[in-house]
Amino acid sequence: MTTQTRNDPSAAPDSPPPGSPPQAGGRKLGLALLVIAAAQLMLVLDATIVTVALPSIQNSLHMAAADLNWVMTAYALSFGGLLLAGGRAGDLFGRRRMFRAGLVVFTLASLAGGFATTGSVLIAARIAQGVGAAIAAPTALSLLATTFPAGSERNKALGVYGAMGGLGSVVGLLLGGALTEYLNWRWILFVNVPIAIAVLAGTTVLVEGDRERGKIDLPGALTVILGLGSLVYAINGANVHGWTDGTSLVFFGAAAVLLIAFAVIQYTAAAPMMPPAILADRGRAGANLVNFLLGAGMLATFYFLTLYMQVVKGYKPMETGLAYLPFAIGIGVSAGGIGPQLLGRMSERSVTAIGLLVAAIGMGWFGLLAPGQNPWTVLLPAQLVAGLGLGLAFVTVTIAGVRGVADRDTGIASGLINTTLQIGGALGLAVLAAIATEATKHQLPGHPLPDALTHGYTTGILVGGGFYVAALLIALLTMNRAADAPAEA
Repeated sequence: MTTQTRNDPSAAPDSPPPGSPPQAGGRKLGLALLVIAAAQLMLVLDATIVTVALPSIQNSLHMAAADLNWVMTAYALSFGGLLLAGGRAGDLFGRRRMFRAGLVVFTLASLAGGFATTGSVLIAARIAQGVGAAIAAPTALSLLATTFPAGSERNKALGVYGAMGGLGSVVGLLLGGALTEYLNWRWILFVNVPIAIAVLAGTTVLVEGDRERGKIDLPGALTVILGLGSLVYAINGANVHGWTDGTSLVFFGAAAVLLIAFAVIQYTAAAPMMPPAILADRGRAGANLVNFLLGAGMLATFYFLTLYMQVVKGYKPMETGLAYLPFAIGIGVSAGGIGPQLLGRMSERSVTAIGLLVAAIGMGWFGLLAPGQNPWTVLLPAQLVAGLGLGLAFVTVTIAGVRGVADRDTGIASGLINTTLQIGGALGLAVLAAIATEATKHQLPGHPLPDALTHGYTTGILVGGGFYVAALLIALLTMNRAADAPAEA
């Protein structure tokens, strides 16, 4: 029998209690990991797969430039805003059942988006995709914990899951470029259908785990998604109409009221959507805050680099996708190999700090981008460096964010890890886009347009690098100081 120490990352959650379904074993573990990793990759890549295709979508559906941003934001908001409710639904109604339900919703929404004839229909489909992802993603991580035995096998599985969280965003850019150029932008949505069907077929190997009795905190779910939606709408509106715009100020106020109401509900409800005990542990709270800042910097970086490559450098969609290969390689190598090895020798705090420092260096390197520059000078090597750092950080915050929680709260803990990444991305993109726009305006009309645009993009990226530095400080103050003790046989 495996005895777990308090600092063992695999201790989250503990092994299923007596009476629970047995965990999978043998070759079924490999299939289970494939199913969960494929689902996580699909759900995360859909946050960025539309990025390279945005010009094609705009031309095809005759969308206004001001509405185009919502093709990305709608998914991130509904995904991130409902993740906590999706995690709790899995705890209450069965994780495998809700995982399957989320995949069905996601698949039908992908079909609807692929056949969309107007921008409004596409945005509505993206919202529905986010709802399905919000149900499937946290239950996937919970199923990982109940399917894989505690110890090295669960740690390796968590490492792969964490790698999918970071790698999925880059794979979305690569796949989006290829599908848009060689097929049609609609295939960035249609491609989800066969993947989701294959994942559904493989869910029989996943171990359900126990359930909790109770109900979903609907007031909490409603206030948090409306509050976050109001905040992003206010930031986007202020970026277009100015920070003194009356409508934007109203939505800022509404966001403040709704998010305060959410906090009050969580402390007073009999069955809160996010039990305060989840964030009572300093390490878990720090991991989620670090994850929020990672999302805030990363999604905006992809946005700015895509615009730099297509608008300034004139890259085609496929060229843009291929140019992201160094990012994918960096995240894959560090999250899938280097990260788990370092965690066997060093503390979570040390590995996270190293990753964030390396990622910040990569972001600083992006600050040297110029219009007529050879991509091998800055664009490609800086991506590799940033990707290596992000991969390390993703692995450690995923483990730290779910370690030590009670079995009944695994869905919420895993949902919170995904929530902080997605909401961080939505808010970070809105804030950094505003900063980049102002930086570009200050360069006009005294500088050529490519120079002014590049200055704006690099300014936004550098501020995103500042987010990583802030995350580094938070990790040093909150995460474990000592190396995690390995599980004993």
